[in-house]
Amino acid sequence: MTITSLLVANRGEIAVRIFRTARDLGLATVAVHSDADADALHVRRADAAVRLPGTAPADTYLRADLLVGAALAAGADAVHPGYGFLSENAGFARAVRDAGLTWIGPPPEAIEAMASKTRAKELMRAAGVPLLDPVDPAGATAADLPLLLKAAAGGGGRGMRVVRDLDRLKEELEAARAEARSAFGDDEVFAEPYIERGRHVEVQVLADAHGTVWALGTRDCSLQRRHQKVIEEAPAPGLPASLRERLHQAAVAAARAVSYEGAGTVEFLVAADGRPYFLEMNTRLQVEHPVTEAVFGLDLVALQLRIAEGAALPPEPPEPAGHAVEARLYAEDPARDWRPQTGVLHTLAVPGAVRVDTGFADGDGVGVHYDPMLAKVIAHAPTRAEAVRALAHALAGARIHGLTTNRDLLVRSLRHPEFTAGHLDTGFYGRHLAALTEPAPDAERAASLAALAAALSDAAPGPDAPLAARLGGWRNVRSQPQVRRYAVAGAEYEIGYHPARSGPPQPVDHPGVRVLAVEPGRVTLEVDGVRRVFHVKHNSNKGGVGPAEVYVDGAPGAHTLSRLPRFADPEDRTEPGSLLAPMPGTVVRVAEGLAPGCAVTAGQPLLWLEAMKMEHRIVAPASGTLTALHAATGHQVEFGALLAVVQEETPV
Repeated sequence: MTITSLLVANRGEIAVRIFRTARDLGLATVAVHSDADADALHVRRADAAVRLPGTAPADTYLRADLLVGAALAAGADAVHPGYGFLSENAGFARAVRDAGLTWIGPPPEAIEAMASKTRAKELMRAAGVPLLDPVDPAGATAADLPLLLKAAAGGGGRGMRVVRDLDRLKEELEAARAEARSAFGDDEVFAEPYIERGRHVEVQVLADAHGTVWALGTRDCSLQRRHQKVIEEAPAPGLPASLRERLHQAAVAAARAVSYEGAGTVEFLVAADGRPYFLEMNTRLQVEHPVTEAVFGLDLVALQLRIAEGAALPPEPPEPAGHAVEARLYAEDPARDWRPQTGVLHTLAVPGAVRVDTGFADGDGVGVHYDPMLAKVIAHAPTRAEAVRALAHALAGARIHGLTTNRDLLVRSLRHPEFTAGHLDTGFYGRHLAALTEPAPDAERAASLAALAAALSDAAPGPDAPLAARLGGWRNVRSQPQVRRYAVAGAEYEIGYHPARSGPPQPVDHPGVRVLAVEPGRVTLEVDGVRRVFHVKHNSNKGGVGPAEVYVDGAPGAHTLSRLPRFADPEDRTEPGSLLAPMPGTVVRVAEGLAPGCAVTAGQPLLWLEAMKMEHRIVAPASGTLTALHAATGHQVEFGALLAVVQEETPV
């Protein structure tokens, strides 16, 4: 069979990435989109697009009937599911095939065999793949702790809980089931021993319909937040040759056990003593597939398409070369419980010889409905040290304007001594998150320099500006300095500078700093004898009335500044004890029995808000009485919406 037109039943970065290969192969491309994605980058990159009415995934990207109908309506003859959504849904694969379309993925029977983690483990046990023994939660004892609860039908960290206290087992089971039911429509949860300081290592497999199965090396995905991967690399560093070979053999055995075809990933947990245990098999392309592509010099999407057309793989894969590292850039705030961010991505520019896979372009909006990943940045080099250094340097120099991201966390992680030494395990962020997110020792001065650069740039109109504007604040009689006020990361800075008759203005109260040049968008300072260049970008308010935000990128780091009026309004209209929605989302659960008049304690979870595929607990800010509850399960709330009010108890 020959594919001529490909529909990607997905969105965002993975759809854009698949379209890139399809275009290189001469295929016509078809996108699908929800109403929220009507102008998304993946839609703009496709030859044709079909609307899926609605915004919620359940009404759009999870509707197999609409996706198959879209492929038929657009004249596509093949469907690629990407990752997530219906990519591991056997029913969808069958529906695609039943419609006479080519399915770019494994046989539905293989998907079905691996869909339930509990059933998959039974198959793997029969195939001789090493496993952790399951634990019956009903009979668990303190000797079984810690336990890991996992959703049988899930992935991406949804429905996972670590239990260290037997008294909390029942509560965590209920929470895991509720999240699994919400995410996957299946509340089956199982328990197994939790391996402390284990490594998450996986093997990329590729199989054709002629009996050839490739094991394309290992990947380490141990750096995770909330059981979701953040930094991945290939090959997994520091593994003995015997362990690598054992993992390869187990992965091939797993693929052969279900007559696998196409690209898939077999995931393992490697304990501190070096023993590997099967976790699951992902019957799809992985988010982190680019690191394997870089090391083996392959295009896995192209190989998926050729296998679907019936082509045979060579008997052996190519030899690997070098090392690759990938970092996932998220619109989130790691210092505030990984809180996702929404808004406009004004600028996304990553320098250096790195690969950037993204579903966004400058000016695109980041909404609440989908995962907050902005991009994947991948560096490949002859050695691990060079790849890690190149990736950290590229991320540090990236210009990312409009949203709070995890960029600084990624840079610090890549430069952390444990990571550079290759000492990896899934507890990395549990141990180091506080240190990795605390302000730098010179953060206050760096922010002050950024504010100075913003003020100077603000005072440097372009050559086409009127004469009065180009003269700036120059006066015949020197008087008070020009003043600008900015808020930077919650702190306020008042910047003064003296305009000059000739040459650039000079700052007030910035010892050791001399202004060398001021141009629109670029300020050059000499700081303690060292020349520093600051790039400044102003973002105007709606209606174009003055800058609302200023983005400053330079050697001391990147800063987002808010221009403040000369006289701030001190009035705070928020009622004490108010709990406001930290982001737009859906209330998925309210604590049992919670109602106005209830006594609550500080830190007690009151309700759970789901946004961008993650659950966030809203807790009582203090011990006292709940005086108002404005949220109920199923309610959609906007950022800043009043959820509840807690009246703090008065000390006696």
